[in-house]
Amino acid sequence: MEITYLGHACFKIQGKEAQIVLDPFRGIGLPEPRAEADLVLCTHSHEDHSYVGQTAKRGAKVLVGFVGETEYAGIHVKGIQSYHDEAHGAKRGKNSIYVVGIDGMTLCHLGDLGHVLSEDTLRSIGSVDVLFVPVGGFFTIGPEEASQVVDQISPRVAIPMHFRTARHSSIFDRLSTVEDFLSLRDRVRRIEGAQVEFDAQSLPEPTEIVVLNA
Repeated sequence: MEITYLGHACFKIQGKEAQIVLDPFRGIGLPEPRAEADLVLCTHSHEDHSYVGQTAKRGAKVLVGFVGETEYAGIHVKGIQSYHDEAHGAKRGKNSIYVVGIDGMTLCHLGDLGHVLSEDTLRSIGSVDVLFVPVGGFFTIGPEEASQVVDQISPRVAIPMHFRTARHSSIFDRLSTVEDFLSLRDRVRRIEGAQVEFDAQSLPEPTEIVVLNA
């Protein structure tokens, strides 16, 4: 499986039989992502997480803020309700956590998660191979909470997202950088580019933090 970081909270997952895009965006200072996904998953309706744009092929399935379970193109998707803030959505609304089964691996994308996880949510998520976790704070959990959530889920791999970069527009100046999160973690592997490949038979253990550059 090949994972490509398209920036912000957006990833392209290329499996053996299908392609997925998670949380495509526009209007944040970064180039709008491009792909030909069979399935586009958006954790909530804010445009920096739900602008499908040039990411979906004709006839693709698009889910926004989905809660429940479904299958499409051999991909199993579970959407779990969470919140964009620590006040049960009173500030920024709801957020769907996606747990995706593809090519014998389980991926989990936390979207704009704004709180640490309850025991019920952790049970719903289950065992995770690759976790996509926001680390920037302000709009989501920050570095310390993100590190706590990684420990709660205990994935084989955790990939940080939704952090400040020099290319983001000024509205994101209040976010932390990825380095603030990495300073709290051991077992960090930095990838020079935006892509990394994983095989279900050779995932690291314990949790390894893998940093991609869009």
